[in-house]
Amino acid sequence: MRDENALFARLAQSPFRRRFHLGAKERQYCIDKGPAVIGQHAADFIQQRLAAAEPRNDGKQTPMRGHPVFIAQHATATCCRGCLAKWHGIAAHQPLTAEQQHYIGQVIHRWLVEEMNR
Repeated sequence: MRDENALFARLAQSPFRRRFHLGAKERQYCIDKGPAVIGQHAADFIQQRLAAAEPRNDGKQTPMRGHPVFIAQHATATCCRGCLAKWHGIAAHQPLTAEQQHYIGQVIHRWLVEEMNR
């Protein structure tokens, strides 16, 4: 896992990653649900879609829209095990530890907070 400040600096250099932003609907969803609920959604998505050593439909398991966390996952390269390996140094083909899942949640949370304050 990498230093978050260095990670966000690298993400800002990627034309693909920096094109992701919350729309009005996703912003309102974050406001309506609040950080605790959104954080729990992120934890659930990480557990259900990423934590297994070989996630189902890996590389295609995270929709591009429909929930603020999905958008954040693409913006932060936490959308699939390949991106986690490339951008975060989290090896594929082995289950995510609780510490790794927590880190991924923190990265998503940071992006959402920065996006909501943009």
